[in-house]
Amino acid sequence: MGRKLLLQHINVPGIDTFEVYRQNGGYASVEKALKKMTPDEVVEEVKKSGLRGRGGAGFPTGMKWSFLAKPEGVPRYLVCNGDESEPGTFKDRFLMTYIPHLLIEGMITSSYALGANTSYIYLRGEMMPQIRILEKAIAEAKANGFLGKNILGSGYDLELYVQPGGGAYICGEETALLESLEGKRGNPRIKPPFPAIAGLYGCPTVVNNVESIAAVVPIVNDGGEEYAKIGIGRSTGTKLISAGGNLAKPGVYEIELGLPVEEFLYSDEYCGGIAGGKRLKAVVAGGSSVPILPANLFMKTIAGEGRLMSYESLAEGGFVSGTMMGSGGFIAFDEDACIVRNTWNFARFYHHESCGQCSPCREGTGWMEKVLHRLEHGHGSMSDMDLLVDVSKKIEGNTICPLGDAAAWPVASAIRHFRDEFEWHVSHASEAVTRNYGLAHYADPLPKPEPKPEATA
Repeated sequence: MGRKLLLQHINVPGIDTFEVYRQNGGYASVEKALKKMTPDEVVEEVKKSGLRGRGGAGFPTGMKWSFLAKPEGVPRYLVCNGDESEPGTFKDRFLMTYIPHLLIEGMITSSYALGANTSYIYLRGEMMPQIRILEKAIAEAKANGFLGKNILGSGYDLELYVQPGGGAYICGEETALLESLEGKRGNPRIKPPFPAIAGLYGCPTVVNNVESIAAVVPIVNDGGEEYAKIGIGRSTGTKLISAGGNLAKPGVYEIELGLPVEEFLYSDEYCGGIAGGKRLKAVVAGGSSVPILPANLFMKTIAGEGRLMSYESLAEGGFVSGTMMGSGGFIAFDEDACIVRNTWNFARFYHHESCGQCSPCREGTGWMEKVLHRLEHGHGSMSDMDLLVDVSKKIEGNTICPLGDAAAWPVASAIRHFRDEFEWHVSHASEAVTRNYGLAHYADPLPKPEPKPEATA
């Protein structure tokens, strides 16, 4: 049984209320930070922990905090990125729904560390239930002296606000989020300057993911060094995984980083294997923006080593034979899944969500969607695969924000690993409309049952 830091009390009745959360050790990190630690000491603990951003990029959180400019007389801001819009990712919404005070506590402790007296939680506009839950939790925290003026008699002031967005995936990019928060169209900004220098309202700003901020709570409570003992290598601590697709037990799981992927996928403690006893065909390990892997490359690296649920192990082999941890949006595809249809579906999403600011993304995502549409619907040609790869290369690295890369990587990797399936959609166009390609050499064989001992007389 893996250690739980964020979801330890998730099943406690009433844990979404201040009273029950407090009875289970809630807001202890705020008391410790404000009464016993300086802001710089809190930042140092986060550095020691090795915590990496849980929103997808995996950048060291403590290092990001240390970049924050501190000019005299200029306000600083902490903004929580709750604009969880990546297809396949729903762990932040789960955390905000069932244990909202954990995020509020993390916001207070983190804001203190950064010297922010006004902080914001930015949520995707469709998350109205979560917005109401968080506003209720903020009101409870304020009524009990954990927000507002002179928190716990420390002399530290903090006001915390929840701000809904307009429902745009692009606002998950931190500079587009800041534009939206300022009341403008959510277009990404050209960097530099980075938000740590000129962010919200032109002031120094840190933008962190929901899970990243929640993780500050156990880091401050237990110490950064203790947190760093969990996990493996530079992948320290625990990670929330949104497990979906063709799994026997989909849901949100908290794992210790370094867990073998085979254990996560097949053990009863986690996903319980593939639904219906079917075989695994492919996996998207970190949300729709990361490269898809066939089952054989997901289970083991090219060198034959079993993969682990860690940033380094999943990336082993680069984009030739590896993928990314990303935001933890884990999607499993069984033997009956159609890779072409899934790739087209992802391309539709990225075309729809492109802000249109950069022509490679604005035009290229539309071209990829059209080409994949005709492949899926029996009108493709053999040259379409090379055309898709060429378009993806024209998009990758040529846009202001990473949405272009996020649109290009799934298409390029799908063709790289499943080209035979794309070609089958062309050579068997009428058949592809009525049935899926099925399995090929990349299938993960089911474990063979152990032979039964022979009966003795």
